[in-house]
Amino acid sequence: MKRIILIALFCSVSSLFAQTSRQEAERILIQAEESTCFYETDMKGDYQIVHDKPGEGRNVLSAILYRRDAQKKWTILITGPEKDKGKGYLQFDSNIWFYDPADKRFTFSSVRDKFQNTNANTSDFAPQLYFHDYSIKSFEDVKLGKFNCILYTLQATSKNVAYPEIKIWVSKDDGLMRKREDYSLSKQRLRTIAVPSYQKIFNGKKEYSIPVNMMIQDHLRGKKINDKVEYEKTVISISNVVFDKVDDMVYTKPYLEMMSVK
Repeated sequence: MKRIILIALFCSVSSLFAQTSRQEAERILIQAEESTCFYETDMKGDYQIVHDKPGEGRNVLSAILYRRDAQKKWTILITGPEKDKGKGYLQFDSNIWFYDPADKRFTFSSVRDKFQNTNANTSDFAPQLYFHDYSIKSFEDVKLGKFNCILYTLQATSKNVAYPEIKIWVSKDDGLMRKREDYSLSKQRLRTIAVPSYQKIFNGKKEYSIPVNMMIQDHLRGKKINDKVEYEKTVISISNVVFDKVDDMVYTKPYLEMMSVK
């Protein structure tokens, strides 16, 4: 009888500390990628980007993001403040363009470029292809606050990514990215992104998970204040998200030119 109890106890303890299998880790990573992609429909949302520079103050931008992930297209139209109104970004044919109404011309941008000199990259507004653009270097079960997560270390397999190596914390029960760290080739940590919570948006066919806020800390851009280095931070807040078909013209250069006319 004692032997049976000991075996049962051993089995329960073993299952408690059982590590996620490779197959399950890949499944959850695919789920994390798919949670950032909207292939079935267009997406439109209002974005507020708050950039804090230690010792220099705060800058607030507002923008509208349009995405058509099935065709790898997205458009960002900056709506405020007044001095930046009408600026915009456009991706199509795997190229990213920035439009400045001041000189009425488009200039080439890339996934690595900072969005309006904040700590966000243009790639932060697009689908995150954790599984297709990276390979799993390692993974482990960890606790992140109240979340049971898998911590992945991922190495880039595509040249079309902003960072050659990233670490992401994905909650196991829903496959959502909760934290991310971006690294250089020399393994220097460049940025940390935290997503404290998600909002559920239902379009009548499918429920989507959209971050309420994305909090980005830049570990390269900072300032020493009172003998302590304070790093720049950017908070992206997302609201009024809808999943409906958007006019094809929105994903064209003439659209940004037209919307910049005051």
